Amino acid sequence: MSVKLERLCQSLAAVFGDRISAPVVALGEVTIEVAAAGYLDVCRNLRDDPSLRFEQLIDLSGVDYSTYTGWQGKRFAAVNHLTSIANNWRLRVRVFAEDDDFPVLASVTDIWNGANWYEREAFDLYGILFEGHTDLRRILTDYGFVGHPFRKDFPVSGYVEMRYDAEQKRVIYQPVTVEPREVTPRIVREGTYGKGLGS
Repeated sequence: MSVKLERLCQSLAAVFGDRISAPVVALGEVTIEVAAAGYLDVCRNLRDDPSLRFEQLIDLSGVDYSTYTGWQGKRFAAVNHLTSIANNWRLRVRVFAEDDDFPVLASVTDIWNGANWYEREAFDLYGILFEGHTDLRRILTDYGFVGHPFRKDFPVSGYVEMRYDAEQKRVIYQPVTVEPREVTPRIVREGTYGKGLGS
């Protein structure tokens, strides 16, 4: 572990103590895990504490752990990637929603306003609700879309399909009509394939 990463781990331990998991260093990056109840407080301290100063959230994504091999923990998590420009280091923060059936986490848009669209994306694709978000609505799928397409239990072909109906002069939704089929690729070779290379 580099001196810089060791210093970051020491600073995290000194500021948060047992409010976070022990920092894990893998592939040159530090990851901490936070309980959902302390998520906002830890994020605010990560931004405001002079020894840490994570001024910028560069990414926030949802994760569905339900099909991870051997996974026994909670299903849905939000993962934040933070940057400290002042200290020139990065940090990954992971927080799990307590309820797998109705995942809810606090919104960090008041701490890093750049989280706005990231949280909307995690809501749209994974169904994670961000409490306190002022405009939590779908961002990538249609407003009438049913379900959350990045969940591991979402069917590959979806539930409904959308098409324009000329008689009704509007877009309508109907149950998916795609029949599963096996596609075997056709191989086409020229008549002279492989001939004349050695002559």
